[in-house]
Amino acid sequence: MQLPLYDLSANGTDTVEVSDVVFGASENPELLHQALVYHRANQRHGTSNTLTRGQVNGTGRKPFSQKGTGRARQGSWKSPHHRGGGVAFGPSPRSYRQRMPKQMRRQAIRTALSGKVAAERLFVVDGLDSIEQKTKAMAEVLSAFGVKGSALVVLGAESQSGVAVRNIPRVKALRADLVNVLDLLRYDAVLMSPDAVRRTDEIWSDTRRVRKQEAAA
Repeated sequence: MQLPLYDLSANGTDTVEVSDVVFGASENPELLHQALVYHRANQRHGTSNTLTRGQVNGTGRKPFSQKGTGRARQGSWKSPHHRGGGVAFGPSPRSYRQRMPKQMRRQAIRTALSGKVAAERLFVVDGLDSIEQKTKAMAEVLSAFGVKGSALVVLGAESQSGVAVRNIPRVKALRADLVNVLDLLRYDAVLMSPDAVRRTDEIWSDTRRVRKQEAAA
């Protein structure tokens, strides 16, 4: 398939040949949701912790006599219903990591890229890799493409233009080999350089299942 190629002023100049496998995949909301949950879960640290009644520091003395006070009997100040006591069912350190087959993860990226193309929110911009490393220069490019919300700028491996987006809110720059489903769904518009498009095509167009024994051979 063909994608339009724009200059830095958002004027169409040419077209770029891309793979239908990567940029023309069919919609699959269920797969995208599963991939999103997978990425978000694996980002969690799982370090939340509370103390149970057996872990709270304090006296083990009985608060008051069992009988004769007219109050409900109490065995310890560490009980959850006392102020400063333990937590009955609080969180403890755990791992939230999930597993997702590699082929499904790869297909999710293809689906997310294809969704941007279908929504006309993916722009191939010639000269994006060599843009001046200043916030003003990148802001002018985003303004030319009518980007008023969030944007993901995907650059080639040798580009240093990513520093130009550091001071622009809700705009992120990354290399083509670091593209992931989470960023593609989080940001509204995607601007890619021709080198980034070629690299993306090279990485994600292969749909073969290569086993470890075959790869070693």
